[in-house]
Amino acid sequence: MKMFALFCRKEKDRAKAKEKKKKDPSALKEREVPKYPSCLFFQYNTQLGPPYHILVDTNFINFSIKAKLDIVQSMMDCLYAKCIPYITDCVMAEIEKLGMKYRVALRIAKDPRFERLPCTHQGTYADDCLVQRVTQHKCYILATVDRDLKRRVRKIPGVPIMYISNHRYNIERMPDDYGAPRF
Repeated sequence: MKMFALFCRKEKDRAKAKEKKKKDPSALKEREVPKYPSCLFFQYNTQLGPPYHILVDTNFINFSIKAKLDIVQSMMDCLYAKCIPYITDCVMAEIEKLGMKYRVALRIAKDPRFERLPCTHQGTYADDCLVQRVTQHKCYILATVDRDLKRRVRKIPGVPIMYISNHRYNIERMPDDYGAPRF
């Protein structure tokens, strides 16, 4: 008897679900469309422009040291314009955690040519911090060598990525109108 009551209850639930699905076909359909900032109205991000604001990741500094590249000068050589590198508190904390082996990277990060950006969130995971900042403010170029971070940032429209290849800086997803070098 209990099985029969359970079976009848399931049939009633299915009937209610079918009634809910049958709606007026002439009614307007609502769908969720992601909102994009007005700076992405054209084919490229209009907030980008000289002087370029470049968010630097920890591994970008380390790989620049290995490739013996001066960070600010190489950025200017890549973009043909003035560049202002920015370092968040999370990236600075990450470099400090690496210890004495990366003291050169720490000294470069404390260079007065680098601007410091304070972080208000909890924790010191730099990748989440950089993705959040780039999502909020589309005026930054992200400089990183990390594959996972690049993959996450590629999903965000209008954010160029600077990386190192062949002992020089290259830029990805930068509009031609801004004079990005073609390879």
